[in-house]
Amino acid sequence: MLGIIGGTSLLFSTLPQLEKKRIDTPFGNADLLLGDIALLMRHQHGLPPHRINFRASMAALAIAGVDRIIAFGSSGSLNREICPGSLVIPTDYVSMTDIPSIHDHAIEHVMPSLSPDLSEKLHRIIPKARLGGTYVQTRGPRFETIAEIAALSRCADLVGMTLASEATLAGELGMPFAAICTVDNYANGLADGVLTYEEVLEISKQYRDRTGEILNTIIKNLG
Repeated sequence: MLGIIGGTSLLFSTLPQLEKKRIDTPFGNADLLLGDIALLMRHQHGLPPHRINFRASMAALAIAGVDRIIAFGSSGSLNREICPGSLVIPTDYVSMTDIPSIHDHAIEHVMPSLSPDLSEKLHRIIPKARLGGTYVQTRGPRFETIAEIAALSRCADLVGMTLASEATLAGELGMPFAAICTVDNYANGLADGVLTYEEVLEISKQYRDRTGEILNTIIKNLG
């Protein structure tokens, strides 16, 4: 079963008709929308990124029978060539914050990755998305400082607060993981003015129809 993770970029899009179900896991519970696919909205109950129970969310997808995941990620651009409104399928990631693990009581070393095969399939059905680039995860909920962005831009192209944790846990649970990032803004210091969360939401609203079309394309071709 295909699992889809949605965040800010899906808040204003029309979602498929699915049945809401609460899944209990060893790490807590998570609400999924279930049918031919499983849809997880990551900011459940209005939780900011640093308070998301990633272990419960990813375990719930595995318990529901998900065997591959595509995540939507709202992100900021660290690269002036990747302008707001762009779509990017990242191929690697960096984390500047602690990533949770399901292996709290055993020594397990999992090789983290974004699935090349699933990323290629995603690019074939959404050719307007740029394939390639590195995503860096920060803790949130605050935006990064200008100095932090200057440093991060040397090793990454996009910045966000969720995908590295989700991808790593998906790997631990044996679920190939790929992501499509909607670029909502230039990161702090790369554009004029002061970045606000309201600005990010407004951009998501502007692209809600496109995001809904992408969601439907993914379900139709990969579900």
